[in-house]
Amino acid sequence: MAEGLRERTRRAVRAEIARVALGLFAERGFDETTVDEIAQAAGLTKRSFFRYFPAKEDAVFGGVDVTGEQVVEDIRARPADEDPWQSLHQVLSRWERQIHTSEQTLASLRLIESTPSLHARLYQKRAQWRRHVSDALRDRPGVRLDSFDAELLTNAAAAILDTVSQEWLRSDGTADRAALLDRAFAFLHPAAIIRGQKAGTVETRPAGR
Repeated sequence: MAEGLRERTRRAVRAEIARVALGLFAERGFDETTVDEIAQAAGLTKRSFFRYFPAKEDAVFGGVDVTGEQVVEDIRARPADEDPWQSLHQVLSRWERQIHTSEQTLASLRLIESTPSLHARLYQKRAQWRRHVSDALRDRPGVRLDSFDAELLTNAAAAILDTVSQEWLRSDGTADRAALLDRAFAFLHPAAIIRGQKAGTVETRPAGR
C-alpha cells in the first residue's frame, strides 16, 4: 500500500512539473526556456528536476507519461473474457474524456508539432507506450493472445489516437474527440471489416497496386 502511495505521489509531482514547464514554454518558447527556470518556477532545485525527468524535452511529455502509465494499468484490470479491441476502446474512451478537452493538452500538441527537436522524442514515447499496452493486453489472467495479434491491435489503436489528435488540431480544439474515437473504433473493428468485405463495401486490392 505504501509503495502505491509513493508512486501516486511521484506521478502527481511529475504532472505538476510538466504543467509548469508547458506554461513557460508557451510564454518564452521551448528553446529559450532553461531547466533552471523550470525548476525555480516549480519550487525545485535543478537536481530535483532531473530526478523526475532525464531531459527538458521529457517535461513536455510529463502529463502524457503519467496518463500512459494509468492507461496500461486500466487495460491490465479489464475482464479476461472481454474482447481485447473492446478493452482498448473502453479504456481509451474513458481517458479521452478526462484529458483531451483541456487547453493544456492542445498547447502541448501544438508545441510538439511546431518544435522539430520534440518529434524524435515523441516517436520514442509512442513506441515505448505501444510496447507497454501490448504487454498489458497479453498479461491479463486467462487471456490467450499472441504477441503478433497484441501488437497489431495496439498499433491500430495508436493510429486511431493519432488521427483523432490531428483532426482535433485542425478544428482548433472544437472537434468532438470522443465521437471521433468511437467512430474510428467502430470502423476498424475486426467484425465490421469482415462484414464490409462480405457486403462488398470494403475495397481490397492486390499487393503492389
